Amino acid sequence: MYKFTPILKTLVWGTESWVLSGVPGSESVVAEGPEAGKKITDIYPGTFPLLIKFIDAKRDLSIQVHPDDELAAKRHGCSGKSEMWYVIGAERGAKLISGLKEKITPEDYVRLVAEDRITEVLAEHAVAPGDVFFLPSGRIHSIGGGCFLAEIQQTSDITYRIYDYNRPGLDGKPRQLHTQEAKDAIDYEVYPDYRTPYVPKPGAPVELVKCEHFTTTLYDFAGTAAAPAPLSCSASLTPDPVRVNGCAGALPIPAEFLIAIGLKGSGVLRTAQDETTLSAGEAVLIPASDGSVCVEPGPDGLRMLTTHP
Repeated sequence: MYKFTPILKTLVWGTESWVLSGVPGSESVVAEGPEAGKKITDIYPGTFPLLIKFIDAKRDLSIQVHPDDELAAKRHGCSGKSEMWYVIGAERGAKLISGLKEKITPEDYVRLVAEDRITEVLAEHAVAPGDVFFLPSGRIHSIGGGCFLAEIQQTSDITYRIYDYNRPGLDGKPRQLHTQEAKDAIDYEVYPDYRTPYVPKPGAPVELVKCEHFTTTLYDFAGTAAAPAPLSCSASLTPDPVRVNGCAGALPIPAEFLIAIGLKGSGVLRTAQDETTLSAGEAVLIPASDGSVCVEPGPDGLRMLTTHP
């Protein structure tokens, strides 16, 4: 298993921590163990398909869109970008943008950007911890100030900036907009619901997103020191049928690899070959050769995502 040194990026709106990246020029480096110092490309030659970030937005991000694979390959010689967000924390009143709330044409879009009115047609959503949004390529989106979230995406750094509230960048100059590039990338359909609904199931897997680029599952394990549920007078004390020697579950590893992403709490991940800790804000890459991984939550429990291509 591999843990990596986070790549911290300071931006005009806040900070990003790239905890697992194969983006050229921003390749993750193994932080510990016998492979320490190696880049992700030394372990997985070629393009590593997924990029994992934690995003802490102090101010609203720019409004943007990403091209699909076909358009990105034609224009930039790389993949497009579909992504998802899991909201970890949200200040009071925090919001984000995902999709359109009314039908517009490409010509309407260009006019609204020129008139500083594009926000009038965008779907804004109040958010709370646990909210999930899937953002296929072509969907206009923006993270609002006060949001802290985990982002899983295709390995691509191609972003078309649509609107940036007329604010300067860190260099004091206006940031570039990509109005014409975005015009051909936007999905102009209006959808009934932009959130990804799911039902939490403590201790059991909950599939959040399954698309052609990645599958992501949520796990929420109770802590080893969690208080037992109240017992009725006729109930009997029985061992937890799931937990064996501290293991809350053995997760299979898909054909390529599995990435575990810590959201809350901590725990130990153990395979037949290795073990490591997973805490909130970290990601662990588990090779397929490890077969399966046992999850041992700590005293305060462990909430985590797993994702794979």
